[in-house]
Amino acid sequence: MDDYDGDEVEVEVEASGSGDTVESPVAVVDGPHMNVFWSTGMLAHNAGDGMFDTLHDPGFLAVLDSHPESPERIINILSILKKGPIAPYISWHDGEAAELEELTTFHSPAYVRDLLDAHKAGGKTLCGGTRINHGSWKAVLLAAGTTRRAMRYILEGLGKLAYALVRPPGHHAQPTRADGYCFLNNAALAVQLAIDMDVKKVAVVDIDVHYGNGTAEGFYSRKDVFTISLHMNHGSWGDSHPQTGQPDEVGVGAGIGYNFNIPLPNGTGDKGYEYAFKELVVPALANYKPAMLVVTFGQDASAFDPNGRQCLTMDGFRTLGRLLKEQADIHTDGKLLLVQEGGYHVTYSAYCVHGLIEGVLQLPEELLSDPMGYYIEEEAPTIDRVEEIKEIFSEAIAAAKSELKKSETS
Repeated sequence: MDDYDGDEVEVEVEASGSGDTVESPVAVVDGPHMNVFWSTGMLAHNAGDGMFDTLHDPGFLAVLDSHPESPERIINILSILKKGPIAPYISWHDGEAAELEELTTFHSPAYVRDLLDAHKAGGKTLCGGTRINHGSWKAVLLAAGTTRRAMRYILEGLGKLAYALVRPPGHHAQPTRADGYCFLNNAALAVQLAIDMDVKKVAVVDIDVHYGNGTAEGFYSRKDVFTISLHMNHGSWGDSHPQTGQPDEVGVGAGIGYNFNIPLPNGTGDKGYEYAFKELVVPALANYKPAMLVVTFGQDASAFDPNGRQCLTMDGFRTLGRLLKEQADIHTDGKLLLVQEGGYHVTYSAYCVHGLIEGVLQLPEELLSDPMGYYIEEEAPTIDRVEEIKEIFSEAIAAAKSELKKSETS
């Protein structure tokens, strides 16, 4: 994929110092539109192959999987945004590479040096399924810088809606370690940029199917960033991901009450996600009153994703898009940044992106029908789980505050 030039999706590319010049193939309509930030150089990251994401060849399989975090999934998102019915509502913008000193606004200098050393050594497996290869470092820097650029675009008043279409993903990357296909936390770097630009409170809503543990970990002791994550109930998956994603992980110190984990039952589906969002996310944002809203957006909660079990359809993502835009209108004067995370079904993920953007733009009519979406939903388990989460979260905050008070007076 190193030689991919974007021709298949009609992306015009000119050499520049920071990335690409990307032009839209269609005229952008008047009215609401999504500003998409992209750089072709992010396709240079080759995550490897093996048995699914293990990078392991057992020796007796005739055909191995390409790693699920593949360039192809992003190429299809590019293609649907350029050729699909949503195309007239998309405005394209150049990405840019982050500078090394910008990375240490969220990540430790020692960790950044480790990544750079791995790059210079020609590659290194950092944890399960997460390997830097030739071409990776360019993509990693572009993903971080492009997300920061999208945030800056909003905060400088150039637009209210932006989508950082980036890879590798970032929401599992913690200040001092890689995790879950993620090297740098693109969204967290953009959040910190917003704080540095005098935004007083930022809310991050993570709708990837996996817990946004890296973002949560980085802001766990702070109250100027409120991290909310709706995810399947997968728990910890090893040394690189010690966080459980359970509702009792509520923050520490000044950050108590500003990390809200919402682990939902497998198979929650469209109606269950809508119910959880309205019952948990909406009141949480109303209490917090953020000045900026960031959505870490993975499509792996879809009904057909090989890496998730949550059974959302294109219509479910469309509904989430509407709900997120409503919250932005209420709290942030409409300012909303989407940051690409997971989503590993090579074709259906693109449809989910289309659906969510339709919802964010609050278009009066559905532009694209779902070619695959079907699922018989059972809402009762989600309703019961939402009530449990309310209780656990409230009790955990009270317990954490009590322990903090004891430690301060002892």
